[in-house]
Amino acid sequence: MQYWLMKSEPAAYAWDEFLKDKKTGWTGVRNFQARNNMQAMQKGDRAFFYHSNDGREIVGIMEVVKDYHPDPTDATGKFGMVAVAPLKAFKNPVTLAQIKAHPQLREMALIRQSRLSVSPVTAEEWKILCKMGGV
Repeated sequence: MQYWLMKSEPAAYAWDEFLKDKKTGWTGVRNFQARNNMQAMQKGDRAFFYHSNDGREIVGIMEVVKDYHPDPTDATGKFGMVAVAPLKAFKNPVTLAQIKAHPQLREMALIRQSRLSVSPVTAEEWKILCKMGGV
């Protein structure tokens, strides 16, 4: 299993809306590195749901339920998407400030490539963040 972090602006698509939908296609990614990360995802992988801009915090865990496939919102055909479903909300959202302050998370892709909307998470980072989030 691989681990990931996927960002969404809460004003555009928030965790609470995701919970109501029960599943969504992660559309609208237009960065080649983020696209490549989604191409590497496999059904069953886990991802953190991260509220970007407003909040800047990990709020929950989701599961990849459908491998990479074409994104119907991309007219160029260069970008695709995965489908994800919510698994569990964090009891304690983990803020970007908390992540930056943790010595074992300083090399996280979220910090090193702060503008990347889909990034890998190591197994060790995953364990630490889940513990911080109370799950």
